[in-house]
Order: sequence, then C-alpha cells, then structure tokens
Amino acid sequence: MKIRLGYACVPVTINETSSHTLTYTNYKRLGDKAFKKLDEVIVSNFKGLENILKYNIRNDIVFFRMTSELIPLLTHPLVKYDFFDKYKDNYKQIGDIIRENDLRVDMHPSAYTVLNSTSKDVVASTINILKNYRKMYEYMQIKSKLVLHVGSKANGKKASINRFIENFNKLDKDIKDLIVLENDDKSFNIRNVLSICEKLNIPMVLDYHHFKVNRNNEKIEDYIERIFNTWVGIPKVHFSSPKDKKNKRSHNDYINSDDFINFLEKIKFTNRDFDVMIEAKQKDDALFRLIRELKYKTDYKIEKNTIFL
Repeated sequence: MKIRLGYACVPVTINETSSHTLTYTNYKRLGDKAFKKLDEVIVSNFKGLENILKYNIRNDIVFFRMTSELIPLLTHPLVKYDFFDKYKDNYKQIGDIIRENDLRVDMHPSAYTVLNSTSKDVVASTINILKNYRKMYEYMQIKSKLVLHVGSKANGKKASINRFIENFNKLDKDIKDLIVLENDDKSFNIRNVLSICEKLNIPMVLDYHHFKVNRNNEKIEDYIERIFNTWVGIPKVHFSSPKDKKNKRSHNDYINSDDFINFLEKIKFTNRDFDVMIEAKQKDDALFRLIRELKYKTDYKIEKNTIFL
C-alpha cells in the first residue's frame, strides 16, 4: 500500500508563485498597455510554475495541484486575447516537465464554476471555463483532472443533484472525462457525492476534513472502498486539519499527524495505493513536517515523501 503526498498551488519554503493576477478593473485602467501587462503576468506565471515543478521534483514531490490563476482573465468574456497559440511553447514546456518526470497534477477551478446553477448564464460560463481548462491540458499535452463541487443547493438538495446530473450529461465527452467530484463541508456529503459519481461513472475525491464536519454518523470505513472504486487509476484524497475547535471548517497551518495516522489505520484494510493532497496553509512545509512526525510516531516505511504501509 503506497501513499504519495502532494500540496496545492504555492510553496512557502521558496519565493515562487504562478498565481500573479490582473483584475479586469486594472486591465481596463491600463488602456493601450493592458495587453503588455497581461503578457508580463502570464509569462511570469509560466516561469513560476516551471520553477515550482522543478523544486517539487528535487524534493521528491510528484503530486501537485496547479493554480487555477495561472492565466489571468482567461475566461473573461470582455477580454479578447490570444491565451493559447501565443504561449504554445510555454504550455509545451510545462507539459514536457510533467510527462518526463511522471508527475501527477490537477486543477481545482474557482468557486464561480457551478455546473448545477439555476442561472443559465452561470452554467454557460461554467462550461466555458471547463472548455478553457481542457484546452490548457491539450496545449500541455497532458491528461489530468478537474476537481469540482456539486455546487448550488438552490431549490433543495434533490433538485440540485438532478440539475448537476442533467447538465453534466449535456457536456462533451472529453470534458466529462476531466471531471472529478468532491464532497463539501456544508451541503453535499459523501453519500450524496458518491451516489452521483456512481451514477455518472466519474471519480470521487474524498475530502476527509469535509467528511468529518458534514456527516450523519457515517463511518469512513463503510464508504472508502466504494469511493476508491470510482477511480480507474490511483484514487486521491484531500486531507486537512481544522484551524481550532471554534473554526472547524477552516484549514490549519499544518496537519494533525495523530488524526492522519488514525485515518490511515482506519482505511488500510483496503490495501489500495492512493495519493493525498495536503490542504494546509503552510503547503509544502506542512507536508515535510507531517513526514517528519510520521517517522517519529510510526513504523511506516517512508521513502521520498511516500508512505508505505
């Protein structure tokens, strides 16, 4: 049983980012200089992502969530700009690094990506967002996933689930193949999301933190095999620790290693390899600290930031 750890978007132990932004307000304010500034930000983000991926490789981190802010204003309807062919070499360079080093990467589109919205405009915008991410993957020449939430709970949970299923079924197959669904911390719990994923034959990401704050006496042991079985490849799990007892939904800077060990012990009966996305505010530093604590507290075999049970 092999468990690889990853982190999301921005390392904290080096001064690199691929998330520089340019708001539409500032874009308009720049006038004739807007395209020049947008180009500078995009090129900077590509370089930052390249450096982050190389940093991850040097530190044996093969699982990573790329930022959804890599290309600012990519899906803004009023920005007419060549976001793809102009940067084809940049996309290819990123894709080459990912493929040549057998990295697992994915992306988590923003909260504005709501496939089951009651607004036709929001659904249309969501589909446009998904199409643009698909195109990014195509230009990188990689096969990766997009993690989504079910979304809106307007008009009740049952109606919301039906809207998601109905709108999902209208998508092009190549977009359907990108989507992974995640349980959330308020509305759609693991039972809801698992039922959707099994019906649509798409993978489910277990967010264990969300599960713990949004459940009705369910035990993870009763669901984990079904969740893992939604995957054709290696399943992935999101793991974070609550900020404190008062702010249970907020993420901590680091991972509570005792809780992490407890989770592994509960599900190790599956004897399945899986990857864990560490969702902690201290990002890669939280990953490294967790590994150090596991070495101290357990007899797990750990090699290159990978845990063997």
